[in-house]
Amino acid sequence: MLAPLNDIHLHRVDPALNMRRFYSLTLQPTLFGGVSVIRNWGRIGANGQVMIETFDGPDEAHRALRRLETMKKRRGYCVPGAEQLQEFKGSRVSGVEAERSS
Repeated sequence: MLAPLNDIHLHRVDPALNMRRFYSLTLQPTLFGGVSVIRNWGRIGANGQVMIETFDGPDEAHRALRRLETMKKRRGYCVPGAEQLQEFKGSRVSGVEAERSS
């Protein structure tokens, strides 16, 4: 069995398209020895939709989770802190330059 994974939370934000989406992946053991991949997606701030896919073994579930994560990252989803950090750095630099010029 592979090492346990943390939940995966991804965001895709594009203000020009008014797009604020999230995608969450979680592994959860079942009562009968299988493992479920729980997918939750939708607009940030809403409950979104849920899909549960159950696998016989943990290795299959881990592969499915990694495949879904890779597919979403190819489509522009990323870890929530990454784009927020870039926005913060950009606003901070422009704010510091504004203070210096006044």
